[in-house]
Amino acid sequence: MTSDTTADRMRQYLAALRPVTLTIRDDSRHHAGHVGAAGGGGHYQLTIVAEAFRGVPSLARHRMIHEALAPLMRSEIHALSIKASTPLP
Repeated sequence: MTSDTTADRMRQYLAALRPVTLTIRDDSRHHAGHVGAAGGGGHYQLTIVAEAFRGVPSLARHRMIHEALAPLMRSEIHALSIKASTPLP
């Protein structure tokens, strides 16, 4: 029996963007006692590099990520810091 973490589920949903690099850091422990933490939602830092972002403005990149993670955004993710870029040429 496997026990998927929120970060594991995030990776599964973000796979649709075909990331070259994907790093997820769970900072939830730094927010203990915070209202969002009390509700069960975690705080995450996401760094993603994907060709899908080429020619796409920063705000649109963030929207793509939020759309991919939509099933987790209302329950498992309370706060998400995003760094989204394209691979170097």
